Amino acid sequence: MMDTHAHGAEPAGAPPMPTPPPTPPTADTAPTTGPAYAHPAFWLTATAVTYALTHHVGVAMAWLGTIGPTRWADWIDLLTPYAVLLPAAAALHTGGADRRAWALYLTGALTYVEGHGIHLAANSVGNHTPNAAAHLWDEVVGHYIWYGGAALVAASLAAALAHHPAPRTAAGRVLTHTAALLTGVTFTTNSLEGGTADMGIAVAAAFTAWGWSARGRLGGAWATAFACALLLLAAYGLRQGGFPQPSQLGWI
Repeated sequence: MMDTHAHGAEPAGAPPMPTPPPTPPTADTAPTTGPAYAHPAFWLTATAVTYALTHHVGVAMAWLGTIGPTRWADWIDLLTPYAVLLPAAAALHTGGADRRAWALYLTGALTYVEGHGIHLAANSVGNHTPNAAAHLWDEVVGHYIWYGGAALVAASLAAALAHHPAPRTAAGRVLTHTAALLTGVTFTTNSLEGGTADMGIAVAAAFTAWGWSARGRLGGAWATAFACALLLLAAYGLRQGGFPQPSQLGWI
């Protein structure tokens, strides 16, 4: 007689088999559709652009002149932490950053804000009344803390986003790597004019290696940015026989 139960079928009256829970999305399975602002690459690019703009505000806005004992550029520079750190936070949020990445970001953001505040205040005072204390807090303490904080924020972004998929379209990839080049150039000019070339070379080398390990993914943006910075810093150092500030050479 033919078996009336197909192989593997549930016997009559048996409770239904439980449905397995859905697999949570990962960097490989997360949807890539939706508005641009829902994706981390959008906010990563925005962070790169605002970083490039605001970290050149002192030179770019010098033509505005002074207001009382201060410069207009100093007042505009008050916006820098907001312009850089908020889109960076949005990149982490849309990229599904874990607690460790957020903890690293918070540490970097606090360090960045403290260093920027020290630099801004001391630089403004030094422009009005040059003195050794203002130079120390601006050119040495402020710059190392500020740029160290920026490196920690960049590390938090790399930890959360480096292995996310790169933009699928050619236009998206071009935009991402163009923004990365802006980051590399800005990182270079800050390291040189800020007197932190030694730290800049070490940070650029570390991020180049990190980005290269994820070069087929969004981490490739770190390789583009910091390989560019490393090459520019090395070329400058070899050409000048050291790392004098561009302003000391009369370039700005």
